[in-house]
Amino acid sequence: MTKINRPQFYKNFRKEFGRPTQLQVNGIEAVFNEWERLKLSDLRWLAYILATAWHETAKTMQPIEEFGKGRSKRYGKKIKHSGVSYIFPNKIYFGRGHVQLTWYENYELMGRLIGVDLLKNPELALVMENSIKIMFEGMLRGASSFGDFTGRSLEQYFNEKTNDPIGARRIINGTDKAQLIKGHHDKFLICLTT
Repeated sequence: MTKINRPQFYKNFRKEFGRPTQLQVNGIEAVFNEWERLKLSDLRWLAYILATAWHETAKTMQPIEEFGKGRSKRYGKKIKHSGVSYIFPNKIYFGRGHVQLTWYENYELMGRLIGVDLLKNPELALVMENSIKIMFEGMLRGASSFGDFTGRSLEQYFNEKTNDPIGARRIINGTDKAQLIKGHHDKFLICLTT
């Protein structure tokens, strides 16, 4: 396990990103607490988790709803990722949380893995504790031993032989904004290691 030197991190954060808001600190602290609870050690993983949350939450580090609530997306309708329509629950599974969890099937799976009924109550993905657990479970092999968002996980992109913060974007969303998030990752890694 790698314990985070939090005072040094925030000192470095101010140099790389500017003075954090209290909400940003609260979100970062929630990530750090889960990291230490899980006894993880590869700081490249943590830097990529922080970079992803920074991007997906519009830098708030808080679990937020997707802007537009999926209006122009397939998942913004009562359609499963498989293409099958559904009536119940009477919910839309647009992006929520630190990683913008989408699709009926993903809410169902993540709910089962973290022990919360996200299908009936998708707004529970906006609760900090749940959102953080979803992010870690989906980005790591976790309880399912599988990268639950896309079948890919941090272990594939950051290990003894590989250091690929551009490819790691495939854990969440193909190659969308991969270079931008790599830049965030690099800055967070500096914050964590210097």
